[in-house]
Amino acid sequence: MKAMILAAGRGERMRPLTEHTPKPLLQVGGKPLIEYHVERLLAAGFEALVINVSWLGEQIVAALAASPWADRIHWSREELPLETAGGIVQALPLLGDAPFAVVNGDIWTDYPFADLLATAPPPGGAHLVLVDNPPQHPAGDFRLQAGLLDRGEGERFTYSGVGVYSPGLFADCAPGARPLLPLLERAIGAGALAGEHYRGDWEDVGTPQRLAALDARLAIH
Repeated sequence: MKAMILAAGRGERMRPLTEHTPKPLLQVGGKPLIEYHVERLLAAGFEALVINVSWLGEQIVAALAASPWADRIHWSREELPLETAGGIVQALPLLGDAPFAVVNGDIWTDYPFADLLATAPPPGGAHLVLVDNPPQHPAGDFRLQAGLLDRGEGERFTYSGVGVYSPGLFADCAPGARPLLPLLERAIGAGALAGEHYRGDWEDVGTPQRLAALDARLAIH
């Protein structure tokens, strides 16, 4: 299985840190965020990685070009950020015809990525990893009932930015900027959005304050 790391965002909420450094290269615990994902995904057994880049993206390319994993990384360059679904659509030729994992570049987690290798999403759908709602997103995103997700009332959890996707979810998508949520809602209607609730460590590194807090926590360990 291949995995895609989403690294093309501009990082507006992380300013001024991202004015000259792309968010995936911001450091926590002594190394860039994206290195945690690259190391752990390849160690888990993924055969290759696809990384999309846009804002200051060549810095990311250069940083990983000298790494031991350079020959297992393929790049999808976006002139302008294409949003989540648009970025995945552009990268489909690199990802192939089989289900693939997707990991947001601006999270930190100890989720066991090897579990994704044994996860088969519903045909034409996806399997999403959900986490407890963080303080900045108390309403959550999805309900989880009998292994399937919906947007109904009741206890909801937050999408972690980790999942396994069927290429069929994007089959009729034209190239260009496109958000992910409408495709996930369509999959819900087809009974094709599955998921799990992960109770381990997860952080959305979305602001300088959360970055600093995570950095301090990792430094202790």
